[in-house]
Amino acid sequence: MTPNRMSSLPRVAACLAAALTLTATATAAPRTLAQIQAAGTLRLATEGAFPPFNFYQQKALVGFEVDLGNALGKALNLKVEWVVQPFDGLLIGLNQGRYDAVMASHAITPERQKAVDFLNPHYCSTVNIVAKKGGPLTRAALAGKTVGTQIGTAQIPILQAIPNIGGVKTFPNDPAVLTALQSGRVDAWSSNGPVVAYMLKQTGQQKNILIGETISNERNAGAVARNNTALRAALNTTLARLMNDGTYLKISQQWFGQDIRCK
Repeated sequence: MTPNRMSSLPRVAACLAAALTLTATATAAPRTLAQIQAAGTLRLATEGAFPPFNFYQQKALVGFEVDLGNALGKALNLKVEWVVQPFDGLLIGLNQGRYDAVMASHAITPERQKAVDFLNPHYCSTVNIVAKKGGPLTRAALAGKTVGTQIGTAQIPILQAIPNIGGVKTFPNDPAVLTALQSGRVDAWSSNGPVVAYMLKQTGQQKNILIGETISNERNAGAVARNNTALRAALNTTLARLMNDGTYLKISQQWFGQDIRCK
């Protein structure tokens, strides 16, 4: 027994060392602008399941925010490296230094502003109630009905505040909510209006599933870790340049056929 225990000690030590290394990496301080420039890379994070803003076409990460993020990196002479992970963990990983900025359609809210520093908005949108034809499409019609939405979104407290609503059920992403609506597991769906319109067009469901009442208006922005002032300033300055030189308009027209910047 003793020889076996002794021979296992190096393996235990190695495992402990590896665990400590992973922990240190996961909680590293966010990189400064100077460190990013020295490395020549900008690490951007997104969800990868929010069409047409950020999603996969086969194995390629594409979308409005992906194109905009790549344009920001190019304008800053930096290579963009994308990190994709579930929406509800994106802002947490940002302050752990796992990436430099997030571009994933985060609505600016007071609660989120306590956790991260937002960039200037890169688009504005409505949030709508969505249901099958004949289903609940207004606040009043949600009485006793269950609404599905994505976990971690700013829409959850807005939905919960609707009088007499039957309940709010969360799902990993919007495609999962759409599937739940189609199968009858929820009575309605709440999401970003442009996302719903795009998904219904792609799935050919425009006649069967309808976009109803607007329940809120959102200003959506990228974010950096708290007090990463120089990086935030550089990204805001570059975003303004892209909005002024026609780059933003070209990307927006490609994905939406219109300019979706905040008016």
